[in-house]
Amino acid sequence: MTKSQRIPTNLRTLKILEVLGSSESAMTATEINAQLDLPKQTVHRLCATLEQNGFINRKHMSKKYQIARRLRIMGAGLLHSSRDYIARHQILLGVNEQIGETVNYAVPGADGMNYLDRVETDWAFRIQQPIGSSVPFHCTASGKCFLANLPKRHQLALVESLNLTAMTVNTITDKAVLIDELSEIRANGYALDREEFMPGLIAIAVPIFDLENRFVAGLAYHGPTQRLNLSSMIETREVLITASQKLEKILFLE
Repeated sequence: MTKSQRIPTNLRTLKILEVLGSSESAMTATEINAQLDLPKQTVHRLCATLEQNGFINRKHMSKKYQIARRLRIMGAGLLHSSRDYIARHQILLGVNEQIGETVNYAVPGADGMNYLDRVETDWAFRIQQPIGSSVPFHCTASGKCFLANLPKRHQLALVESLNLTAMTVNTITDKAVLIDELSEIRANGYALDREEFMPGLIAIAVPIFDLENRFVAGLAYHGPTQRLNLSSMIETREVLITASQKLEKILFLE
């Protein structure tokens, strides 16, 4: 399989911009294509389209392309929006400093809860799940937090569609039992993972809502049972709740 076969058609323009944007000097279409291995005529056509629309231009009327004003404006906008990421990460760092364990920011995806941001604990003994990884809905604190805060009709439909795979001996595999726990989670305002995803790992999560009171993410921390217990985690839930309120303000109110 060639590189061009691996690049979806709708991403080829972005790949050209990525190559050009990471270069320290202007590049010809042939030089750009040396990193992409697309059909020659495709690269020339896409470069011409980008030039016509103001995203790239020719350097001193040569055959070499460089970033143009429209793409620089777009880049500035992306950098401006990164302030939300910076603020969010700083809040996670603050939770980590108070709790001393790994803090996660997870959002629902097609395959489960996706880790969008995290701050690792300094302890040598830790469970590493990198940013971008996905964990199940039914046996994780963030996942159950998401399920609990769905409208009831949607919650029942989603739980019915889930395969409640037993990850440990503590995993809830009965849908009626899971529904009952989701009601408790919604009432309590937090969710627990009682070694349901991994043996020896426990976690607590609280929801983050948008202006319409819809769940957008779960803020959680986890750690091994050698250092943590569920009672102490419940006692520290206010740290997470305060952080979630700060996140809501940054993401939706400012």
